Amino acid sequence: MEKVNIPNFKLNNGRDIPALGFGTWLGLNDEAIFDTTDLPKLLDTLSYAIDIGYRHIDTAHHYRVEPDVGEAINKKIKEGVVKREELYVTTKVWHHFHRAEDVEVSVRASLRRLNLDYVDLVLMHWPMSITEEGVDEKIDYLETWRGFENVLEKGLTKAIGVSNFNVEQLKRLIANSKVVPASNQIEVNLNFGQKELVDFCQANKIVVVAYSPFGTMVPSRSTPDSPEPKLDNPTMVAIAEKHGKSVIQVTLRYLYQRGIISIPKTLSKSRALENASIFDFVLDKDDVKTIGEFDIGYRTVRPVFWQDYANYPFDKIDEKMEIPSELLKWKNGANLDIE
Repeated sequence: MEKVNIPNFKLNNGRDIPALGFGTWLGLNDEAIFDTTDLPKLLDTLSYAIDIGYRHIDTAHHYRVEPDVGEAINKKIKEGVVKREELYVTTKVWHHFHRAEDVEVSVRASLRRLNLDYVDLVLMHWPMSITEEGVDEKIDYLETWRGFENVLEKGLTKAIGVSNFNVEQLKRLIANSKVVPASNQIEVNLNFGQKELVDFCQANKIVVVAYSPFGTMVPSRSTPDSPEPKLDNPTMVAIAEKHGKSVIQVTLRYLYQRGIISIPKTLSKSRALENASIFDFVLDKDDVKTIGEFDIGYRTVRPVFWQDYANYPFDKIDEKMEIPSELLKWKNGANLDIE
């Protein structure tokens, strides 16, 4: 079995975090319904990924898969493939748990579902606070962060961070907290480089983790009006051929050279291997400049249904949408029957 060797970045708490991870968000289907049909494939690929050398696994309460991801992790530990301390496991706290005391409730529930004694990183999934009924609680994320500092102090997690925070929110959080976030997980891809936010994070020793690192490049995310590059883009294909790599690998390498961690999700073992085989080549200055020209500020993930909620972190657009019911209340696991 071919193995991969994924290097680490250093967090501001001195701990290492692998520079590439395995994402576990299955997403909602066209009817905005969560579907577990692909979960067996995801878990099979995750198990393979651990076998070949992946050590960074990204999940969340909201992804509904914590019990199954935890089972895959524990199986690999039991088989002797990996030790718990060699794995980097991230989970996240959802909108419903933004009171300081509820953060611990959420993290302990995630640990129970994952069947782990601790996670390596827990993130505030979004800065907004919304009830299971869709009511804006308007809880200050500074209060929520006190809960995060508490679970860190109790050893339930080795690090705490945020997700989907903008520059102003990070500035305010840093100025009013004991613990600076270890990371900010945000959308970053070739169309959406987020230079100002990435620069701010890196200047403040906050590691950037990119979700949706391919943006609309992959067919499943592509829309009729979505911009280039796609997988067959001639410019990207030429750069890939020059290095004997794929367009996917060039994309992930570009983000890595910006000092950004990517957490692509895949249901394919061959793609898992491909995604992690990016540490044996270097994009030169011309490559970087050319690829940088695709950055046109195009956001792939835009939850307009949250636009009117307090602490919504993105620019607003003139569009209205109801919150999908799947984002309000759910159960976890393959059969969606685990609290």
